Amino acid sequence: MTFQTYSLFVLSIIMIYFGHVENRLNLLQLQDDIDKLKADFNSSNSDVGDGGPIFTERLSRWTERNEKRIILSQIVSMYLKILENTDKSKAHVRNISEELYTLKESLSDGSKKMEDLKHLTKLQMADLKIQRKAVNELFSVLQKLGDTSSSHKRKRSQFQRLCKC
Repeated sequence: MTFQTYSLFVLSIIMIYFGHVENRLNLLQLQDDIDKLKADFNSSNSDVGDGGPIFTERLSRWTERNEKRIILSQIVSMYLKILENTDKSKAHVRNISEELYTLKESLSDGSKKMEDLKHLTKLQMADLKIQRKAVNELFSVLQKLGDTSSSHKRKRSQFQRLCKC
């Protein structure tokens, strides 16, 4: 599969997953628009397949709904960045951009969560003040982790009682 085929696949997953395949969105029209975008980007070039997919492989690693909202919000943002420098006078570019902006709005909580993750990666853990603050919060963090894992265990044991496997 080419990058653009993967792109359509990812975009379709995003839209279906978040319920945007209603009357507003005609996936066949979007397919046509993406085909035109492929031509704009000369996506039939032989180097497109080099290195494998860039989004779909990562998307498959995120399994929970809330997790997917995080990664999908980033993917949608990346598609919007790609389209920033394209010719907006073309109807197919405008149509795709509009759908992506609509999706971005519906994924805004995922974007905020992604910003939290980015913030964490920028923390200077060698900084003594940061270390002090982190140690000060350690018990609270472990409590939350305990709450999360006990909740998960409880759900699993409830399922095992209900399941006649």
